[in-house]
Formats: sequence, structure tokens, C-alpha cells
Amino acid sequence: MEYRAMVALDIEGSAGRGNEALLTIREVLARSVREALALSGVDWDACLRHDLGDGLRVTVPAGTWKARLIHPFVPELAARLRAHNRTAGELTRVRVRMALHAGDVRLGPDGEVAGGALETLARLLDAPRARAALAEAPPSVPVALLVSRHFHDETVRHGYPGIDPEDFRRVSVTAKEFTADAWLHLPGHRAASPPPEEPAAAGHAPAPAAEGAGTHYQMTNRASGHGVINATQHGTQHVYVGRTP
Repeated sequence: MEYRAMVALDIEGSAGRGNEALLTIREVLARSVREALALSGVDWDACLRHDLGDGLRVTVPAGTWKARLIHPFVPELAARLRAHNRTAGELTRVRVRMALHAGDVRLGPDGEVAGGALETLARLLDAPRARAALAEAPPSVPVALLVSRHFHDETVRHGYPGIDPEDFRRVSVTAKEFTADAWLHLPGHRAASPPPEEPAAAGHAPAPAAEGAGTHYQMTNRASGHGVINATQHGTQHVYVGRTP
């Protein structure tokens, strides 16, 4: 078993584009990933690469500093896809869901990679949270990234050069039998809308605390005549009689 970092990518809406368009977008993705990894100090030829049909999984060499797969890899990849999309037709634009994880894997003699870490990576890649985030983002945002808790704890939270932990939002991911926390990042779009399960605070009244939780509510009503009634949460009433304002 060897400890390796892994990245998986899946092209949004690749089905139904036709063979020529599919070949083009696969080539664009592979080239963009290769170039972005090179700028991150990762040797493409030393990586274990696996075709996912409309995506790609890359297991990077042992000893790779995982923070480099956040920065500069993610912004470099996003920049290349964004540049391609500016001049691409509708059928050849490329936006991707992306997942990052690391863990122990078993390496086969022919470059096969196996282990539970790959299952976690696959669940993150297929998570509805990432799909929804990319669908709701402006067309100029080409990447929706989910980072596993392990990857986040060892890289993002430390705020290494080029990494701002505030750009990552903690979300709960459920896919098949898999449930875990992950961190969502949309490079170039920090002010992303919260997922449906996490409604924005604006316009939503806070839920009342349970009785006996220590929260004190006070209600003031106008009584008939010249009195004012102050009632506390538990029903105690205080009546003050005075001149009506």
C-alpha cells in the first residue's frame, strides 16, 4: 500500500454532444490538466492516469506536496478551461466537477490503482452538491471542486501560499451509502449561492429556542384604558397604569 493524492474530473453535460465534440472536449481537458500539473511541479509522465469516459482520474507521484494540487493547479486549470470556452462553440465548451482526496492505495504492476480512497474520491465526484453548484454558477466558472475532509485538514485549513480557507465552504455530501463532510470551492466565484439544504440567512427568521433553553422573550401589548401589559415567555404579566401617550 502507498499513500497517494488523487484528483478526479468529470465533464459537465458531455452526453449527447456527438463523437466529434466528445473527442474534442476530452482532448481539451487532458491538455489543460497536463499543463496545469506541470506548472504545479507535478510530472505528468510519472502520474497514473485512468480514463473515466467523459473525465479523468490522476494519481500523482508519491511525495507530491498536496497543497500544490490546490494552488497553483486549480486556478491554472480553471484559467485554461475559461480561455478555451471564450472561443469554443456550445458543443465544445468544457466545465468540470472535480474532486481531491488522498489515502492509502494498492498499486498494480500495470498501473492499476485500488483501495477505499478511490471509493471516497468517486463519491465526491458524483456528489449532487458539486453538480448543483456548477449548474448554478455563471458560465464563466468552469470548475466546481469538492475537497475531502482529510485533504482539507492537511492543506486548505493551513492557508498555505495561494490558498485562502475562506474560499472553501463546508458542505455535507451524501452519495449512495457514503456520507461525509467536504469543502466546496468554485475558483473565481467566491460569492457562490448556498446549496438548497443550507438556505441563506437573509429573509429567514431564526428558529425559536426550545422551552427552557434559557432564551427570554418579552412581548408588549396595549391594554384597554391606560395600561400597558408586559408578558414574559413563561406567562408572567406586569401591568403598569399610566397616562396614555
